[in-house]
Amino acid sequence: MLPLALRPSSPPLTCRLSNSVIHLTSVRARGAAGVDHQPVSDTDHGVLRARNLLIALLFFGTLINYIDRQILSLLKPDIEAAYGWGDAEFAHFASMSQLAAAGALIFVGLLVDKFGVRRAYGSAVAFWSLAGIAHAFAATVGQFVGARVALVAAEAINTPAVVKSASGYLPITRRTTALGIVNTAPNLGNILAPLIVVPFAALYGWQAAFIVTGLLGFVWLFFWMQGTRRLQPLEREVAADVAATPVADQVIWRPLHIRLIMRFRNSQVARDKRTWAIAGAKALTDMFWWFFTFWLPDLFTKVFALDQDERAGPTALTFALAAIGALTGGYLFPALLRRGWSVNKARKLTMLLFAIAIVPIPLALQAGNPWIAAVIIGMGLFAHQGFSTNIFGLAADAIPPARVATVMAIGAIAGNLSGFGIQEVTGKLLTSGIGYAPLFFAAAGAYLLALLWIHLLVPTIRPAEG
Repeated sequence: MLPLALRPSSPPLTCRLSNSVIHLTSVRARGAAGVDHQPVSDTDHGVLRARNLLIALLFFGTLINYIDRQILSLLKPDIEAAYGWGDAEFAHFASMSQLAAAGALIFVGLLVDKFGVRRAYGSAVAFWSLAGIAHAFAATVGQFVGARVALVAAEAINTPAVVKSASGYLPITRRTTALGIVNTAPNLGNILAPLIVVPFAALYGWQAAFIVTGLLGFVWLFFWMQGTRRLQPLEREVAADVAATPVADQVIWRPLHIRLIMRFRNSQVARDKRTWAIAGAKALTDMFWWFFTFWLPDLFTKVFALDQDERAGPTALTFALAAIGALTGGYLFPALLRRGWSVNKARKLTMLLFAIAIVPIPLALQAGNPWIAAVIIGMGLFAHQGFSTNIFGLAADAIPPARVATVMAIGAIAGNLSGFGIQEVTGKLLTSGIGYAPLFFAAAGAYLLALLWIHLLVPTIRPAEG
């Protein structure tokens, strides 16, 4: 069965512009005020299949993204030996990667809003896959750094593209669950990478590991281009959003830097407190995700004297628990909605529970066994992923869909800038002999502070759809 919007009996389509996004809407669906009223229902089996396929493709795209990211920290000893690096150099390299991602995020949200998820996300995956393969052929440190900067810059599109997809193609009752499913992909990537990449690199060399993981992106790209051809966006009440948008901001082909300045001048983004609630929460919490993504394998080596093979198991366990957190965060919120809770109370209670769950994480450094430490850190990442899923859900629910990719890009910029800072701090703490303890204590309180920040700026969360 074809999706509703593709059946031959469908009326002609008209084209309108809103925040530089082309909206196709049915003439029959438009009322007297030019407002769309004909949503595409999940009860249509073709629509349901298309949406489920979208979620699966976003999941596997994110999975490949994080395998590509995790490979660097897993092969740290081999790469350090090849290029003569130590902890300080690795920290600088990690922080420069975060800075490159933050710089790219200035543009990727606008690119997704301008060209659409299908073209923008597919092109970015192709680019980062080529950059991943290029690592294997880097003859100098400069070439290796260049390949890494290109990879992380392209990968920066992932979060805005995922949240934009959820906002534009999924109904509110499915968004948080879908985002929770997709948000398990980073953890699965971090689980599979140490179990597969390390033995593969031991057999065939670290360069071969970069080539094979890069090729995975092109396999995904084939299914993405085929699987999203018939996907139809939700029909929303966009007329009011068009009327509220300055005319200059509706021009599609205005240069990106001009559009960026204009977007920040108008109240739709820069003056919206929800934008800064999301950005602040991402800045306070994402830094710890980046810290553990880059440094967890090294932590097991330094604190528990595990070699490269021995640390694969505890690392995988840690991220397995994180994956469960992402799923739990995705299912708890809609469960509370079904019980009659308001969006505001359901969202904030869910986030509060995860913020409390991470508080014991400093105990991991006192554990005498790496597996016990892995469980404690894993519960902390369980909490992080549950909290993060609900930040994504907050954005998808509360931000108008024409701007959600831009807002999430701003949030991701904030998270990457804080990630840049924590990488530099980690390098200084390790080279000075202080160790990891201050970072664990900071993580214990950061999520409660992030929730307080959200509550102060957005006392009541209201869905953008009304």
